[in-house]
Amino acid sequence: MSNSPKTANWLIKQLCLGLVPLILLSSCDDGGNVLTVNSNELLSPAGKSSGEPFLTTSGEEVFMSWLEAKGEAEHQLKFSKLERDGWSEPKVITEGTNFFVNWADFPSIQSGPDGTLWAHWLQGGTQGGYDYGVRVVKSSDGGETWSEPWTPHDDGTATEHGFVSMMSLGETMGLVWLDGRQFAAAEKDDSIEREMTLRFREVGVDGTPGIETLVDGRVCDCCQTDAAMTPQGPVVVYRDRTEEEIRDIYITRLVAGNWTAGEPVHQDNWNIGGCPVNGPSVAMAGNELYVAWFTGAEDQPRVKLATSLDMGETFNSPVVIDDGNPAGRVAVVGLSTGEALVSWLERTGGEGAEVRMRRVGSTGEVSESVSLTTTTSGRATGFPQLVQDPDGSLLVAWTDVSEESQQVRVARVEIEN
Repeated sequence: MSNSPKTANWLIKQLCLGLVPLILLSSCDDGGNVLTVNSNELLSPAGKSSGEPFLTTSGEEVFMSWLEAKGEAEHQLKFSKLERDGWSEPKVITEGTNFFVNWADFPSIQSGPDGTLWAHWLQGGTQGGYDYGVRVVKSSDGGETWSEPWTPHDDGTATEHGFVSMMSLGETMGLVWLDGRQFAAAEKDDSIEREMTLRFREVGVDGTPGIETLVDGRVCDCCQTDAAMTPQGPVVVYRDRTEEEIRDIYITRLVAGNWTAGEPVHQDNWNIGGCPVNGPSVAMAGNELYVAWFTGAEDQPRVKLATSLDMGETFNSPVVIDDGNPAGRVAVVGLSTGEALVSWLERTGGEGAEVRMRRVGSTGEVSESVSLTTTTSGRATGFPQLVQDPDGSLLVAWTDVSEESQQVRVARVEIEN
């Protein structure tokens, strides 16, 4: 994994989201419907030497955070809000020389209770390497000022803590993260297994933390987590790891104040001896919950999507989304129509790849794919971001790199039925 956005070596060569409309033609079982997509690039709020974008929406507002290099060793975590005439003037959340910068484990920003804003980043420890922890801050004035950083894990071990998902829980903010404290414990006690765990903790708007909870005691080491709020409460999706090294996508639901035991979204039975660094994505659309993920089961890479009508308790059989040779790195957006849009990285030969997208109907019909941008399938390509803004259009964020510089760029995609 790369530890610096300067060395990320992003190779996005061109943007296929130009001023010319793009067409998504539905597959035969979609009844011949055509989806027209018009896209325009927006002036990016991010400066040169920026990367690791994260897009989020509360339904009423859209925010983007990113990291921006400042000098040789210092970085700034910045954010901007989408306004009617473009992005707001970027503001600095925090800055310093001890960021843990990683292509797959990146900072985020989220709207919280009572109009608050919350942000997280990863801070390197004194041991170097994968000794890093989560830092969380809150703003009550729209990001003008931020609280002192808070660390949700209090184990104090020089191990990995990251891959955070934040969620607003009404009166509190919830966080889930991957936690490596058992690696440190195993070094002192041979009877303890070296396992990555999934943990959860709430924190109040006043900064009062709740009790830390172990959600799953054995999960994949470095795949992203994701969370969504359903009418019955929050759900979290993640990649599990069984004793037999089956690493399928699982879901847990917060029911009556307790997280349910993780259950597979679908039993792909992917047996793999190492982490694929390829987490799932989850979103609500109308009354349906959509989960998208990557699997390499039976030596056949696939991007799949499954739907649930009971808020994640059970799932329908998944549909295949990819075009035959995916690298994964999925994102799913739920539309007000009850449909979903799914993006992923598709290999095109050699090191080449494209970020592609499909529409999936509420009854499982799948449109033909459209290419959003050309890139490579290497790790440095990262994880493209996709959200829906309050007007119903899409926003896509990515990092564009040339030999001279790299910069976060954004486009608005209008969908016309």
